[in-house]
Amino acid sequence: MLTISLIATLILLMNATCNVDEELATTILMDAEYLAETKMRIKKNDPKLKFAFDQLIEEADRALQEVPYAVTDKEKLPPSGDQHDYASYSRYWWPDPNQPDGLPYIRRDGETYPGSQSPKESDRPRIGNFGINTETLGLAYYLTQEQKYAKKAAELLRVWFIDEATRMNPNLNHAQCRPGHNNGYKSGVLDGRLMIPALEGSLLIAGSTALIDTEYKSLKLWVKAYFTWLTTNEMALQEAKSTNNHGSYYDAQAIYFALYAGNRKAAKQIAQQFTQNRIFSQIEADGSMPKEIARTRPLFYSIYNLQALFFVAHLSEQVEVDVWKANDPNSSIRAALDYLAPYTDPKTQWQQPTIGEADRMEMFPILQMAHRIYLDGNYLTLTGHLPLAQRQIHRANLAFPLMR
Repeated sequence: MLTISLIATLILLMNATCNVDEELATTILMDAEYLAETKMRIKKNDPKLKFAFDQLIEEADRALQEVPYAVTDKEKLPPSGDQHDYASYSRYWWPDPNQPDGLPYIRRDGETYPGSQSPKESDRPRIGNFGINTETLGLAYYLTQEQKYAKKAAELLRVWFIDEATRMNPNLNHAQCRPGHNNGYKSGVLDGRLMIPALEGSLLIAGSTALIDTEYKSLKLWVKAYFTWLTTNEMALQEAKSTNNHGSYYDAQAIYFALYAGNRKAAKQIAQQFTQNRIFSQIEADGSMPKEIARTRPLFYSIYNLQALFFVAHLSEQVEVDVWKANDPNSSIRAALDYLAPYTDPKTQWQQPTIGEADRMEMFPILQMAHRIYLDGNYLTLTGHLPLAQRQIHRANLAFPLMR
């Protein structure tokens, strides 16, 4: 459990305003003032950040040694025949054991088919590693100003988004293919969220010379093209109609890419419609989310959806839309938070059958954000139920929010 003194320190930190002379980062998702406060504390060798900072640098140094990721690395051509098109396979769809060729695949919700994660055929492992490594390197550069981290982050961004020989086409037409059924499915749009950490990394290294102006313009043009695909493609628009976490993450992507592309008008429209389209339609009066509870991993998906709702609420602040409604006693997003908050304690078990165990540490960054918004909730103290060693190294100690 957290000691009273440590809780008090964390609360003071979360309430602190940035009083440093550091130029604020131009991040979109990550809170720039919190980042600047973190940077100041690290310069002063704040022992409370030592474990998380050391973990970040360890991961950044590993990322320095890894080769860049590219969609052109896969051995199997996507259905389009264009190696530059992203391709992935639905996680919960398996070969039919009753068919000689395994086709058509059958669904086993909550059970990952190992072949769906094969880097020889799927770009899903690559896009995930690309996103987290670029974020790691960008954050390491911002906090240390060591050019080696910025240079490596820039290399990863060039290979994935810019260089003609390796760049990804700005679409997800062949994401989450289901063999025997289709060559891409609407749920695959979810994979696009994994590019957000990489783009945050691009903003974290803006103070370096690792990327030049023309390269930033290329990134912005790529994002504009992807946002156009996201908001006009038939498969993507079907995903936008989803009434569960897929719809929530669609909006999280759409508002982020709109902001990165400089389209504040579109971002504001998404934010203004979000409460009606997602929050009211997904959350019951008691805070439960029936579409997530109906899954074979109900706690995992409930937390997962709450993360998406929080991301959009946070991003909506940038276009002066209040999704949080912090002073509204009938706030649905807060009801969902209160419904899930007790499950931060690993001793509190989900009452329905479930496949596997949800990672309770996923509540840590959510409660961190909640403490900032709902000042009367004392949410940060709930993190004391989580393992101390994991809390100490969690990246949310250095930056938040973090897309996962």
